[in-house]
Amino acid sequence: MSEPDPAALRYPPRAPRSTLRQSLLRGFALLAFFAMLLCVPLAEKLGAEKCFALTIVCATTLILLFATARASFVLLVISLLAGTLATASMLKLEYLLTPVLAPDLEYYINRQSLEWLGRYPILLAFTLTVVALVPLLLVPAWRWETVPAHFRLARWRVALLRGVGMIAAAFVLTACLSPTGPFRGVFNKPMWATITDRSYLTAFFTSFSDTEVNAPSIPAKVDHSISWKMDTPLKAPQQRPDVVAVLEESTFDPHMLDACTIPQCDLAMFKPDRDTRSGGPLTVHTFGGGTWTSEFALETGLADVLFGNAGLYAPYSLAPRIEHSLPRAFKAAGYRVIAVYSHSGEFLNARNAYANYGYDMFYDGTDLGLGWESTDADLLEAFRRIYADETEAHPDQPLFFFTLTLHQHGPHMIPLEELPAPFDKPLFKGKFSPPALDNWLNINLGNYLQRAALSSAMLADMRNMLWSSGRPTVLMHFGDHQPSFDGAIHAIPKTVPKAAGPNSSRVTYYMLKTSFPAPKMRRYDALDIVFLGSLLLDAAGVPKDAFYQANTLLRERCEGRYLTCKDSKVLASYHDYVFNSLKDLRDE
Repeated sequence: MSEPDPAALRYPPRAPRSTLRQSLLRGFALLAFFAMLLCVPLAEKLGAEKCFALTIVCATTLILLFATARASFVLLVISLLAGTLATASMLKLEYLLTPVLAPDLEYYINRQSLEWLGRYPILLAFTLTVVALVPLLLVPAWRWETVPAHFRLARWRVALLRGVGMIAAAFVLTACLSPTGPFRGVFNKPMWATITDRSYLTAFFTSFSDTEVNAPSIPAKVDHSISWKMDTPLKAPQQRPDVVAVLEESTFDPHMLDACTIPQCDLAMFKPDRDTRSGGPLTVHTFGGGTWTSEFALETGLADVLFGNAGLYAPYSLAPRIEHSLPRAFKAAGYRVIAVYSHSGEFLNARNAYANYGYDMFYDGTDLGLGWESTDADLLEAFRRIYADETEAHPDQPLFFFTLTLHQHGPHMIPLEELPAPFDKPLFKGKFSPPALDNWLNINLGNYLQRAALSSAMLADMRNMLWSSGRPTVLMHFGDHQPSFDGAIHAIPKTVPKAAGPNSSRVTYYMLKTSFPAPKMRRYDALDIVFLGSLLLDAAGVPKDAFYQANTLLRERCEGRYLTCKDSKVLASYHDYVFNSLKDLRDE
């Protein structure tokens, strides 16, 4: 028997280069995968969301593993996909104010995206890094890794096993992505929570079903004898007035609060005067947030709640599919229609939504220097510049402006001592029960009233500017929803008209004035927000299309109510006419 070579003992043979590469690749892939699990699915906010995201990731991993039998490659693919999605969501939330949602696949994967990417160098750098990193990691991973012999499809048992495994994993994935599946609790979250709680994978995957539009259900028996055409539609006036609509964020008339009897609650913006043509309580379809749904109601004359949870995503899911809109009605009458936004046009797809509504021009709040901290006075200064430019460029064309404020947006928690007098001390001491709510409510109400005073002053300045322009003008301002005060507003007794319905938290206000003599319009005990558009058309004397004729008739027949209309047959007939005859909701 020969003696072993001493050199061989001192220098064992090297592993083949391909085996070493595979070992390093597997180690790196495992490390990347576990890091991704820790930083992405396990970083979701709620326990149910962690389990949901983890199951989605693992089920997708198994599908690809059974399909390719390349473990390292699959682990890297999943790590890159989940990591890229989470990072993209984080950056989009930081710069564009919303995480990545399903509709973004339509709105942001196109040539135009290069334009706004160029405005954000970090987003551009991230995009270029991802584009470069994917082939650098995945091409070598695929080429270096060989499929083990016992996993190859040449043997029918292995092929069957892999096929069954893929089907089982796909079944689990499909069940998890169903809104009625085992993770039904993570679906149908409030929209504001979806876009702010940083559960990136959950927000993305649940948004596929949440943005699926369901047409309003129409009863089987509808009274088709009810006419929705006006006998004498309006004729265009010889001189068409400009029209300005101002959405006042989180604003309501504080007089509805039983405790609000102090002078600070007496604000001019809520008081009718000789120029007032209509005004009073306004019923809306959201509370504490969801301004974009009130924007949708004004622009389209429809309530987001008609369309299920997809209504919460109205700027994404509904705006492209609505046939009739207020801007289009004004454009048909020869108006130039302009939106002056108070924050980024990328927030909740606003820029695309307003293009879908039919606006000729969209002024981005970021370009105007406006943002979350901007006051109403800041907005007015931007509006003043735009108004001057637009009236100079279009001196003989009537203009319709829509704009919205932000300053009243919550939270309302600045310490009272930091507010100017007379808001720098408790205004309602001892007026609430239990006493534990006193300080909290005083802080919130003090903040609210101080900002409302600024809003009132801005609206007075805007009115003076418009009235002194020499152009006849209709000015309407309204509240989009009540603030929540983190839910504490429910502790304050309120008095609202019975016509507003049982939910006093859905009541705000509206005020409509004209710079020219005009008859008073009908007063409603409470007017639904979906009727503001037809009311503006009435005030301006603009002829109405078929939709706004029907909208006006419903307003009169239901006395300003909408979903709480006393005559359910009239409401059913209206919906049948709007959606089945006018086809106001276009097919995708």
